[in-house]
Amino acid sequence: MSLKKQVILITGAAGGVGSAAAITLAQAGAHVILLDKNIPKLESTYDSIVAIGAPEPIMYPFDLAGASENDYQELANRVEFTYGSLQGLLHCAAEFIAFTPMALLDTKDWGHSLNVNLSAPFLLTRVLLPVLQKSKTASIVFTSDSTVRIAQAYTGAYGVSKIAVEALAKIMAEELESSNKIRVNVLVPGPVDSPLRNRAFPGEDKAELPPTTSLAPAVLYLFGDASIGITGQTIDAHTIHL
Repeated sequence: MSLKKQVILITGAAGGVGSAAAITLAQAGAHVILLDKNIPKLESTYDSIVAIGAPEPIMYPFDLAGASENDYQELANRVEFTYGSLQGLLHCAAEFIAFTPMALLDTKDWGHSLNVNLSAPFLLTRVLLPVLQKSKTASIVFTSDSTVRIAQAYTGAYGVSKIAVEALAKIMAEELESSNKIRVNVLVPGPVDSPLRNRAFPGEDKAELPPTTSLAPAVLYLFGDASIGITGQTIDAHTIHL
């Protein structure tokens, strides 16, 4: 599957799922914009993409929680100035602190988690919509979590934010459906050997988990021609086989 001439921005590009997705998309020919606050790990993703001979990515160090609305708008302006349009937006950045009862959840942790997991995807999508709308077709993908989407106890602000981000995606999909240009879907990676999973379940046998590279078929599907016209859907990554 070729994604040549497509420009796709990935948040959380220094993390396990985000990094793997960025490498997958770049390997398919996409020009990827790597967004994350962790510069050393961002550079590692950059080096991995360059090493496979894919189009050279753009690194954009960015703190989703600390950025102002003007910072978000400046990012959108730079993307538009550099590329003219945007064909994809993948929200992989996530903030998980620990499993915590609601009664003991710190207000600061609550606000920070909602900021990164819900407010940031909303704001980034909003400022990039005009750039996405300049494309013939474009794909916006939000990432959810199979362990929290059923409102599981102790998942705290992380669980609330992931449930809310699925609702955000469905609302946006319905609002944009009439334009027949931008599709909006949710990717559920399922259990994979990622830093977030390891932090949430430190005693789990990692050898039993599939690697983050196993998400490649789902990522390529959601940003490829095969998903054009598919919107408002929640996609279990391991049900997609190319």
